[in-house]
Amino acid sequence: MTSEAQAAVVLNRRQIRLLMVGLMTGMLLAALDQTIVGTALPTIVGELGGINHYSWVVTAYLLASTASTPLYGKISDLYGRRPVFLFAIGAFLVGSLLAGLSQNMTQLILTRGVQGLGAGGLITLAFTVISDVLSPRERGRYQGLFGAVFGIASVAGPLVGGYFAETNWRWIFYINVPLALVAIVVCYHVMRMIPFEQRERSVDWLGAALLVAGVSSLLLALSWGGNEYAWGSGVIIGLIVAGAVLGALFVLQERRVAEPILPLRLFRLRTFALANTAVFVIGLVMFGSIIFIPLYLQIVKGASPTASGLLMLPMMVGIIGTSILTGRAMTRIGRYKWFPVLGSVVLVAGMLLFTQLHVATTLWLAFLYMVVIGVGLGLCMQSLILAVQNAVSVRDLGAGTSSATFFRSLGGSFGVAILGTVLSSGLATGLASRLPGAIAQLPPDQRAAAEAAGGTSISINDPATIMALPGPVRAAIQESFVAALHPVFLTAGLIAIVAVLVTVAMPNAQLRGAGPEGATGGADPLGGKAPAAGGKPLSKESKEQAAAEMEAQSQTMI
Repeated sequence: MTSEAQAAVVLNRRQIRLLMVGLMTGMLLAALDQTIVGTALPTIVGELGGINHYSWVVTAYLLASTASTPLYGKISDLYGRRPVFLFAIGAFLVGSLLAGLSQNMTQLILTRGVQGLGAGGLITLAFTVISDVLSPRERGRYQGLFGAVFGIASVAGPLVGGYFAETNWRWIFYINVPLALVAIVVCYHVMRMIPFEQRERSVDWLGAALLVAGVSSLLLALSWGGNEYAWGSGVIIGLIVAGAVLGALFVLQERRVAEPILPLRLFRLRTFALANTAVFVIGLVMFGSIIFIPLYLQIVKGASPTASGLLMLPMMVGIIGTSILTGRAMTRIGRYKWFPVLGSVVLVAGMLLFTQLHVATTLWLAFLYMVVIGVGLGLCMQSLILAVQNAVSVRDLGAGTSSATFFRSLGGSFGVAILGTVLSSGLATGLASRLPGAIAQLPPDQRAAAEAAGGTSISINDPATIMALPGPVRAAIQESFVAALHPVFLTAGLIAIVAVLVTVAMPNAQLRGAGPEGATGGADPLGGKAPAAGGKPLSKESKEQAAAEMEAQSQTMI
């Protein structure tokens, strides 16, 4: 019997559903805080001041969550899932409470960093914990629900953020506290059932420090480049060089330690290497291009920030529906390869469709394009994580799962930087050619108002100001923006072709574990009998006793 099959009998269906409630609540908190703050930032800055540092409210969260993700995976392999998950959600809870109590921008930035530290574990450990109690074959239908959580957070974030911005912005953070407490109580009880075998604990702290420093340097370069500093400035070049040097030192360190943070031997596994490459590319395309769709809705269609989040609903419906259906289909079929292949192809098609977007394009047609992209992402997101988990042994499950989450976030950072540069270049050219003629058409008084608003250097980061400009100027900006979007989505589509090629090259491996008809998958991919997920298998008597105890607890909690 494989380790997955052994673990699967520890929890019954009711207990698994209870566990899913706790894990999905934690994941929702982390995903929600990636989108909820942006809408309320102007209000927050207006009360706390510190407008010169407002971007750090987002950057601090991104840095802490991305850099800490690989650490959570490895440490949970060594110390068990429950204490590490409870630490992550506890850090997120404390960070949220302190963020709501912040009295100035410095306090808010620091507490957002604490939030990010917790968020880095909530997402990756949710995938890891569910893999401890279900075989890869059974796991698909449950992990499809995790994709739905991201879709819900993408829509709910701007809406909830906009509502609390108009009432009391501190509740953006306070609302996390009761939800986090629910997740703590549920997971504390249910995760006691997940067995864990003690093994030699040797955390590679030097490797962890090199990884965090290297990733932070690279993320700062990608975040500041073209915004705070020019790409060719000494600061950006210095950060990129520092990131490269620290990354090289990290690789050297990982090759010499017994328990590396990210085991380099995993990259010898073809599925692991190709799936993580595809995750990186799809993260680049997804985050790097989708962030511009709300801007289109605001600048061209006149939607408010809150309404633009609601107008993204068609894409989220595509992601949610396809994620759930894909998970169920993988469980039934027992294989995963052709889902990310098809998803990558659909994603390429969606990006190319968005190159046909114009100022006069109807919302319904834009909604159709969004659905196509949502379907592509829904087919890819969970299937690739499942491919990574199916390829690694139980002892590396945490490190393997966290690698997929890490590379997706890293790809997103690269995407925002690369495609943002493409947009900025095209927009600058378009505004320089269209705005002078548009301003020249205005009466003298309106011409002076347009010049006061920025003239040919009007920023697109304030859609409300753009919509208040005289008609000819507003039309020139809208035409320039839409024209600049075309190369962005074309570039994203061409990059997505790489994901198609990579996923086609993946082995068409069978998912381990029993399917709906009782058919079983293969043995442990690295050979041999592994212990139960998280460690030591339970004896028959201890399983029955633990199951009875958990059944009573779950009945009480329900």
